[in-house]
Amino acid sequence: MDKQATHLAALEPMSALLEAQRQAYRADPYPSCELRLDRLRRLGEITTHYTDQLVAAIAEDFGHRSPHETRLTDLLMIESAIVHAARHLRSWMKTRRVHTALHYLPGTNRLMSQPLGLVGVIAPWNYPYQLAMGPTIAAIAAGNRVMIKPSEYTPIFSALLERLVARHFSQDELAVVNGGMEVAQAFSSLPFDHLVFTGSTATGRHVAMAAARNLTPVTLELGGKSPAIIDASADLASAARSLAFGKLLNAGQTCIAPDYVLVPAHLRDALAEQIARAMQDMYGQQAGNADYTAIINQRHFARLDVLVDDAVEQGARALYPVFGRDAAEREQAGRKFSPTLLLDVRPDMRVMQEEIFGPILPLVSYGGEVDEAIAFVNARDRPLALYWYGRDTRHRDRVLTQTVSGGVTVNDCIWHFGQESQPFGGVGASGMGAYHGQWGFRAFSKEKPVFLQSRINGIGLLHPPYGKTIEFMMRLLRAIA
Repeated sequence: MDKQATHLAALEPMSALLEAQRQAYRADPYPSCELRLDRLRRLGEITTHYTDQLVAAIAEDFGHRSPHETRLTDLLMIESAIVHAARHLRSWMKTRRVHTALHYLPGTNRLMSQPLGLVGVIAPWNYPYQLAMGPTIAAIAAGNRVMIKPSEYTPIFSALLERLVARHFSQDELAVVNGGMEVAQAFSSLPFDHLVFTGSTATGRHVAMAAARNLTPVTLELGGKSPAIIDASADLASAARSLAFGKLLNAGQTCIAPDYVLVPAHLRDALAEQIARAMQDMYGQQAGNADYTAIINQRHFARLDVLVDDAVEQGARALYPVFGRDAAEREQAGRKFSPTLLLDVRPDMRVMQEEIFGPILPLVSYGGEVDEAIAFVNARDRPLALYWYGRDTRHRDRVLTQTVSGGVTVNDCIWHFGQESQPFGGVGASGMGAYHGQWGFRAFSKEKPVFLQSRINGIGLLHPPYGKTIEFMMRLLRAIA
């Protein structure tokens, strides 16, 4: 079967499903608050009633994944997001009165939030439940119908998600479609009213191009190289523990994991020692530690090997705080990649050119002046996240105002992602658009302006035939504008 035929074969059943959702949307284009709350409740039931099945399926796809990490990052965050949306939904849905200029009075302005219609969600493999359900919560709260395409890299989880969603939702409300790359490509070409993609920058470009053919707006949550900046005023022990956690959570397979650390040259060795100690405290020195997650597949494992080997061959020094890379330890570990600190790295090494997406942490020395760290970050693509550690608030504010990133956590890492009262999204090469909480509701709504003309008004004075009256009115309007 040629490429075009393969694309059409993948597209046909999804197009039929999309049309069924379109017809359901047209029949009820503005679902009541009660119906939206019921749909959120059913999402919550999937999350809480099938916890053990979801945890087991994700662990099986990874080879090994800490059940505590899955509960914390995939399930608990989604439970919190559902509770937040349900608590605030009525206020989000309210039509809002907005200011009306003097010369349009006694008419009034209103702004109403209307469902866009059909939302597509392409979810990645690294947090397969959270990154499928996070956008879905926002889209359902906004009153939309949703189709989810989970990753083919997590086939056991993806099949389970399809079954659970079908058990709790009709297909014209919420549906899951599974398949390989050809299905994902066909999915991104469907004429959704909004499309959400979470994944790599390279794939995001293809998704955006496919969506553009239908003029479908997109929210792209991509990745990149998120820096951590150690200020000279930082508490090294606290920063080291935070960095060890953020880098080794999900074995570094996190789009907002610290990708590299900028550290003053005179503090580099002390920081490396502190990070190594923190890693050992968290994970011991046994390759089989149950708290440490495996790499998703052998291809990604080999890619990480190449990054370390390339750096070492070019003069970098590798430290292995938890377990090493010899054959015996690797056999014991399975597909668990040794946590690796890299010293003496250069910007031209592959590990500093590509998003790492694994448990490798380069420490990049700088002179200690905040301007130097800012210049290093600004010379590269805008990151999805930035982390700053220190006590000097002037330096902190310089970094906040003179760098652009998707989000920032100060004196910790990762946790800005979990804030439902804040938007989450990238900028530039790290993405576009944002969701979480009310920002997700607004992203998947059309905020429709409505002007209500008063029965008694003077707008007729602006109608033809034009003459002295319109000239007088123009002067008056300019005076009161």
